[in-house]
Amino acid sequence: MDLSYAQHLEDYHLALAFAGQERGFYIDVGAGHPVADNVSCWFYLRGWSGIVVEPQADLAALYAHVRPRDVALASLVGSREGEVEFFHVEKLHGFSTTMADAAEAARELGARVVSRRMPMTTLAAIARDHGLPRVDFLKIDVEGAEGDVLAGNDWSRLRPRVILLEAVAPGSMAEAHAAWEPLLLAQDYEFVLFEGLNRFYVDRRDAELLARFPREKADWLVVPHLGHTNRAPFRDDHPDHAFARDLVGGLLASLPAMDRETLVNVLTRGIAPEELARKPDAAARRAVIDRLFPGGRFAEARSGLDDIDAASLRDYYRALVDSDAFRVMTGRLAMSWDGGQILD
Repeated sequence: MDLSYAQHLEDYHLALAFAGQERGFYIDVGAGHPVADNVSCWFYLRGWSGIVVEPQADLAALYAHVRPRDVALASLVGSREGEVEFFHVEKLHGFSTTMADAAEAARELGARVVSRRMPMTTLAAIARDHGLPRVDFLKIDVEGAEGDVLAGNDWSRLRPRVILLEAVAPGSMAEAHAAWEPLLLAQDYEFVLFEGLNRFYVDRRDAELLARFPREKADWLVVPHLGHTNRAPFRDDHPDHAFARDLVGGLLASLPAMDRETLVNVLTRGIAPEELARKPDAAARRAVIDRLFPGGRFAEARSGLDDIDAASLRDYYRALVDSDAFRVMTGRLAMSWDGGQILD
């Protein structure tokens, strides 16, 4: 393995067990981002594919662009089909959960939590609806609701060769497997490894895989980790540094001519839809201006921007990107990349 994409080397441990297997199938429940801290990404690059389940719609939508062979379900998974309350944790998306106490722990870390009703499916329904082949591994990371996911399985239809589950409580990192481990043991799975975050179980009927699975946690530095090489444009040790550097330069050079609605989408990325739909008051307009022109700089150019009347916050951003102040700012950003003023 040349690079681990997972949070805790989960993919590395699985890769040792599945060494030499060119194709395979996974179910990734609580998949998160298709690359960052992702257990199945390395296997996708090797030609595997599977079903990824991620309730956060913006993350689930990325799979069609980054990992098109996977089937991405924007849903929750639990013990029954229906609708439940989902706590979406902004910015810290890995903390999003159906568990109210886990959501409260995220609030205590300073994160904003938004509650909404979401559809829930079950592992049994996924197996029923998708006609699954042999499932090589099932990963479950649902911030405290792992037991509910297992409870919704039909073991006669879906029996993964390996099951790995997050086994510590969100936030506190206290052991949390006692409630659901007996179910796995009763289904004739054998516990093989705990690497500090996840517990791995192998089907006892798969003797060859059981014998091959590592029993000791790997050293953290055994393989390069995606998290070791963050911020690709600025770090020459990142595997994608050259492309990222050229991409940043190309985007900045193209900025003045960029489609205005695309610019609005970039500027408003991460803002909740309900917030974008609200009419901005004076404080909200001032906050946007201070974000784009911090420190009170360019006072003449930004004069009058906070007086723009807009029906929604999104419309206010639309007005801003058409202002002289914003257009000249795009020129300032582009000038050292577009050939007009080269600065090394």
